[in-house]
Formats: sequence, C-alpha cells, structure tokens
Amino acid sequence: MENEVEVDLAQLIHRGGVFKNVEGNTPQEIYAKVCKMIDLPDGMTSETVYNALCDREAVLSTAVGNGIALPHARAPIMRDASEQRICVVYLKNPIDMKAPDEREVFVMFILLAHNSQIHLKVLSSLAALFRDSKFKKALELRSDEATLSSIIKELD
Repeated sequence: MENEVEVDLAQLIHRGGVFKNVEGNTPQEIYAKVCKMIDLPDGMTSETVYNALCDREAVLSTAVGNGIALPHARAPIMRDASEQRICVVYLKNPIDMKAPDEREVFVMFILLAHNSQIHLKVLSSLAALFRDSKFKKALELRSDEATLSSIIKELD
C-alpha cells in the first residue's frame, strides 16, 4: 500500500477547468480551441499540449464509449505533480471519434499528467466514475465544476 498513488479528481478538474459549448468537427479542431483556453503553467505552451494530444489521437481514438473521450499525451508532459490537471470539455455538437460503442462524443476529459503512474491511476478512477449513473447523468446535463466535484467527493 505504500506505493499507492493518491489522486484527487475534484482537485485536478478544479485546476483544469470546465469548458462548455466548445465548437469543432474533429478532435484536432477541438484540441486547438481548448489548448488556447487552458490555463497552463509557466513554460508550457498551448502548441506543446495541442501536438501531444494530436499525436496520441493519431495512434488510436481516445473515445471510450458512452459519449466520453479521454484525450491525453502519450508521455507525461507536466513537469511536476502540482501542474497536473483534467479539463472537462463539453462539446457544442457531438463528434464521431470511432468509439467502441459507436456513440458520438459529447464530453472530453483531457488529462495532462506528470508521470505514468498517476496517469494510469487517474484513468482508472475516471473509468469507475463513468460507470456511476449519477455521474453519467451529471455529464449528460453538462454539469459545472461544483456539481461534478460534489458527486466525485460523494462517491469517494
């Protein structure tokens, strides 16, 4: 248990932000817009994040089903743990990202992590959240950060 990494999803979302009605017809168009909106740490550019997200998407779709995608870089890009974040992005119009269940994506959780261990822990924690009916309903209602955080803390 001493190697167990703790992740605070509510804190990561608070740091990343919630963006609503983001327009775009492709993941790349959406990443371009979001990367300009994200509050990034000093020394990190929107171009770096954009390229990392696009490079990962080119390998395999980050759509996971149920209208959700988990865009992320192939390798950790944040310098330290305090810079990590999750940006929740509600799309104005759902897009086809070749999801396993063929549903169009309406929400993205863009994960910017500091190391692979945390990255995997966050993906695992998010996957558990996505199975929860109350959380899925909150996403469908395009809930704000406070609502999402409240549900996350309730389920923790």
